[in-house]
Amino acid sequence: MTDRPEISPETDGASRYSRLELDRLRKVDQLRQQGIDPFPARIERTHSVEEAIALYVECEDSFEGDGEHDSVRTETVKVAGRVMARRGMGKMSFLDVRDGSGQVQVQARADVLADDFELLSMLDIGDFVSVSGSVMRTRRGQISVEARTFGIISKSMRPLPEKWHGLQDAETRVRQRYLDLLANERVMENARARSKVASSVRLFMEAQGFMEVETPILVPVAAGGFAEPFETYHNALGRGLFLRIATELYLKQLIVGGMDKVFEIGKIFRNEGIDADHNPEFTTMESYEAYADYNDVMRMTEEMVAFVATEVKGSTVVPVPDGEEGDTIDLAPPWPRLDLREAIIDASGIDFRACPTRDALAAAMDERGMHVEPNSTWQQLLDKVISASVEPRLVAPTFLVDYPLAMSPLAKKKPGHDDVVERFEAFVLGRELANAFTELNDPVDQRERFEQQERQREEFDDVEADRLDESFLLAVEHGMPPTGGLGIGIDRLAMLVTGESSIREVTLFPQLRS
Repeated sequence: MTDRPEISPETDGASRYSRLELDRLRKVDQLRQQGIDPFPARIERTHSVEEAIALYVECEDSFEGDGEHDSVRTETVKVAGRVMARRGMGKMSFLDVRDGSGQVQVQARADVLADDFELLSMLDIGDFVSVSGSVMRTRRGQISVEARTFGIISKSMRPLPEKWHGLQDAETRVRQRYLDLLANERVMENARARSKVASSVRLFMEAQGFMEVETPILVPVAAGGFAEPFETYHNALGRGLFLRIATELYLKQLIVGGMDKVFEIGKIFRNEGIDADHNPEFTTMESYEAYADYNDVMRMTEEMVAFVATEVKGSTVVPVPDGEEGDTIDLAPPWPRLDLREAIIDASGIDFRACPTRDALAAAMDERGMHVEPNSTWQQLLDKVISASVEPRLVAPTFLVDYPLAMSPLAKKKPGHDDVVERFEAFVLGRELANAFTELNDPVDQRERFEQQERQREEFDDVEADRLDESFLLAVEHGMPPTGGLGIGIDRLAMLVTGESSIREVTLFPQLRS
């Protein structure tokens, strides 16, 4: 073991440490001087905290002897975790030790631990320890591990947030998420729920016969959605590439190739603003099913959301974020279907068919006191009308159906209509949850729409307009069957089932302003 210079208040390296941190560093040196490695490479552990507690409960339930249950003891277990609290002085101490499965009390007695008891003087809140001993109940009835051996397996150099008040500063909570997980139980619960949301979606899709696939993240053309992409450069290829803004076009190529049901859960990257609903990188589930249309996809969507809520929370009833205690909504199908045009007329008095040009729609908005952003396209203005007047009304789960063609360059026209497509968006609590189409499979029509998007990009300097992708058009020219497609936000779904109002609460590492 190499010699390490001791850090004291007088040494050059001490200036970056507080007094508390210097005290912890001295303890590290003292442990090493005693021949104890304060950061061993491995330890033995026979049980997680949860397993150790379950073992005791099983022994207690099967106890048949005379006397009180405080005589029940398990076989020796070895557990490990972080010290979250310490109580007691003198010849007995109690530690609260937490691992990823839960928390248990450790009883440390001088007459039982013998020489290991002296290590308690080197212990600080936040240290990781290993403990072996039997599990029992204390005289106060608390399940505890009676420590027979004890070791410090990782010294914490910095103190944890003050236990009783937790971590409250919003910026610190997100920038140092590891502290947030330790201090705020709800954050850990949300992390577990988020993981369960993704696994439940996967379970549902596989039960429906879908195959999970992976498509490129680095793409030559950032197509498949209305968004400004992130750009990068590949040195070996000597070319610029983009981070994908959607998985759609690659997944539909697999439909062309004969994979009738495919889905992908993965990250999407869009160079857009940051707010309670948006993060520049987010997770979606996109699926495509041959021989289906948007009606089939609507039914699948409502069934999936209800399934996920039940798997994660045990019920289709979920809390309303920031509502009164007991405020809930029910995600059980069927969800109502609202015609988009009628919903806009009802909410704002604007009929988009009566305002077919950008100037006509802008005038109608101006008459109603709606701000008109200069140089906005017709579809951007209509999207603002929907966001401002229709979406806030959609508290219960609802499908808005049949969108204008100009807003949906990848969707198939509704039979009998030249200006409306078979598209729906799902809304809950006034927030978009899913977007889906009956997919356009006419390559000539698709090319014309892509070309229109390219002209729009030039005319309005619209960086979010969709892009023409020749490789996708080449695939569709080989023939694509009628197809129903779906995109659903995993982050938004996690917000819904956990009752959170901000995407930051269900994303472990959201992007932040500097």
